[in-house]
Amino acid sequence: MLASLKTTLEMIKIEHTLFALPFALLGAVLAARGLPSARTLIWILVAMVAARSAAMAFNRLVDAKYDASNPRTRIRALPAGLLSPSFVKVFTIVASVVFLLAAWQLNRLTLLLSPIALASVLFYSYTKRFTHFSHLVLGWCLSIAPTGAWIAVRGSIDSPVPLLLSLAVALWTAGFDIIYACQDRDVDVESGLHSIPQRFGIPGALWTARLLHIAMIAILFIIFWLTGLHWPGLAGIIATALLLAYQHSIVSPGDLSRLNVAFFTTNAWVSVILFVTVAIDIFTF
Repeated sequence: MLASLKTTLEMIKIEHTLFALPFALLGAVLAARGLPSARTLIWILVAMVAARSAAMAFNRLVDAKYDASNPRTRIRALPAGLLSPSFVKVFTIVASVVFLLAAWQLNRLTLLLSPIALASVLFYSYTKRFTHFSHLVLGWCLSIAPTGAWIAVRGSIDSPVPLLLSLAVALWTAGFDIIYACQDRDVDVESGLHSIPQRFGIPGALWTARLLHIAMIAILFIIFWLTGLHWPGLAGIIATALLLAYQHSIVSPGDLSRLNVAFFTTNAWVSVILFVTVAIDIFTF
């Protein structure tokens, strides 16, 4: 069982929780205008990790057939026979229950909204079967984090700030997911799956990602103005813009060889830099 659990955590890339977690913490810090209680932070962390774990395990489960036909993904644990589907099903159920428990421990509104959040992250796995805009659905799934954390701290949505932050996360996520999907365009065509690269080609997909990321930066500047942040927060937004510009500069229709650097390295830094700079801003001024 321990070996299967270790393989499952590797399969769902548990370390990539880093992508969305800083945005949840950012929502919590902005809501509290400082540091929320330790209890609240702990349950936010539990909810984030559990929700992502359930979503990723479910995705690997329902996409096992497609993963087996894709040269890039056929080495994943399920198509390679390293894990049994039944174990992954149990893992998904347990992670889902832990998420609902964490929501219950936070406040009434987080509990009431938690089924919607859970249904969203599970439903995403089916979207490539019928829509080119699955990237936007994934963006919606990750965008739940900052508003959810705001609600966890305040018990209500009493400001446009968390909704704008969620919109920024949605645009950022959809943009980088479109870039990542470029490497699977041909496989998507052969498998009958849908994506922006499959529909509009790689050049069109990369331009779509650029526009989404430009919109994200614009929204971050609106948040900066609404929250009355200072130079550390401004520095974080500028650093984010430069990182995204670098991400787009190293990927082109004729050269996707540095796609993993663009996807994994720069995006991890985006969320961390924004959280750290805004936190410094709030704690300093």
